[in-house]
Amino acid sequence: MARVLDYRTVLAAFIAVSLTGCSVGPDFHRPTLDGKARYQPGPAPTTVTQTSLTGQTMASQTLNQGADVEGEWWTLFGVPELNTLVARARANNPTLQSAQTTLKAAWEQAKVQAAPMFPSISAMFNPTRNKTTRALSPVPGNNSYLYNLHTLQLNISYQPDLWGGLRRQMEAAAAQAEVERFQLEAMVNTIINSLLVAVLQQASANAQIAVLNDQLTMQKDLLHILQERYRLGDVALADVLAQQTVVTNTAASLPPLKLQAEQAHDQIATLVGVTPDEVLPEPRLDEFHLPQNLPVSLPSQLLEQRPDVRAAEAQMHINSAQVGVAIANRLPNVQLSATPGQAVNAMSQFFAPGSGNWQIGAMLAQPLFQGFQLWHLEREARDTLLASSKTYRATVLDAIQNVADALHALQDDADTLSATQQSDATAQQSVKITHAQNTMGDVSVAMMMTIQQQALQARQALVQARVARFSDTVGLFQALGGGWWHRNDSGMKDQPATWQGVFTAAPGAPADPVRTVN
Repeated sequence: MARVLDYRTVLAAFIAVSLTGCSVGPDFHRPTLDGKARYQPGPAPTTVTQTSLTGQTMASQTLNQGADVEGEWWTLFGVPELNTLVARARANNPTLQSAQTTLKAAWEQAKVQAAPMFPSISAMFNPTRNKTTRALSPVPGNNSYLYNLHTLQLNISYQPDLWGGLRRQMEAAAAQAEVERFQLEAMVNTIINSLLVAVLQQASANAQIAVLNDQLTMQKDLLHILQERYRLGDVALADVLAQQTVVTNTAASLPPLKLQAEQAHDQIATLVGVTPDEVLPEPRLDEFHLPQNLPVSLPSQLLEQRPDVRAAEAQMHINSAQVGVAIANRLPNVQLSATPGQAVNAMSQFFAPGSGNWQIGAMLAQPLFQGFQLWHLEREARDTLLASSKTYRATVLDAIQNVADALHALQDDADTLSATQQSDATAQQSVKITHAQNTMGDVSVAMMMTIQQQALQARQALVQARVARFSDTVGLFQALGGGWWHRNDSGMKDQPATWQGVFTAAPGAPADPVRTVN
């Protein structure tokens, strides 16, 4: 009995050392960013200003430095049909559903990697009917050459995690699940961004089609007038044919725009998880409202908010843990085993005194020489960690560049819209004046057609400039991370906040150690 107690004491000591001992290799810490990093050399802009023809400020947007990004930021455009499309995409997109299932599998794999932290126990029951030859056993133990033997045995093994190698493997698996998680968040942001861009492209094409139809109506009316004047001998046939060419060219501009609208519809259908034959809402461009207040996260906040940055960070975490695994593989390990059991001739004899047997063992293993393999594997792990740190830095710089580009686009396209509005107003006024002058015979038909074409181009440019302003706003939200930390895109009710929480995450636990999911 004393030996059994000693064994239990030793086993408990090994378990305690395994669970509380230090782990070899570097402990991972989230990288930081220089607090002086900014999006541009000068002061941070506070507004995006758009001026009218008279110099008055209109359609300005306030840039709130350091403000948080809303989870459902697309609702700021004030288009209920757009909100419905995004909700359908988040619920039905098959690519997203596949990524959600992959994420669940990754977390299960993380738990699989943690299994060696516990003892391995298996049971075996082996009933046999046996006959012993007299040549080998002249006098059998029970005075019978024919007998039954029923063996019941437990196989127990345990490897104390002396150097933390198993914990590092578990850490790497959990970090791999984090990579899957943030790749999923990046996918959701891409789906939402692609959907909004497709809706805006569709609205732009439809708006340009409306402009062309209006212009085509005016041009046909003018053609009819010229034809009547030609019958009266007031204009030459060349003027009529020239206007006929203008009408034909305008009509030829409609099919490409219709194709653009149809392709946008097909893309929207795919993103929301339906076939292109389904009738979907088509918000008009005039229904969109430009958000008046825009968040601008600080560069340091992008380390937490950008899914691609967080995925690169998790990849660094994996490579950091693999260094610890490589070091632990070069150190001695202990394997404990125990095989308690019983062997009886009849079922009724189980658990009777004298029928038990057991074996307790321990094995110490130390790699001695494998052709420097383990040494090179450790060096490889360290080089891989260094490479991933450089990749992380490049990802951070790309994220900052994306935000900087989005901020530049906001102001530059606001200036473009101001110019196109002024150009359109001037062109429309010129059309009215030229049309009246042509009626009075003060200007030629050729001049009037030139003014019409300029007006058409100005109106189309105005539509495109308006769409660009909405697209720039979408791009800013995308560049800032998309507000995923205020949503639950994973399809999971709960998930660990850190790798240590793989077994402790409770339902409703936050998906991020910094921000809480609503």
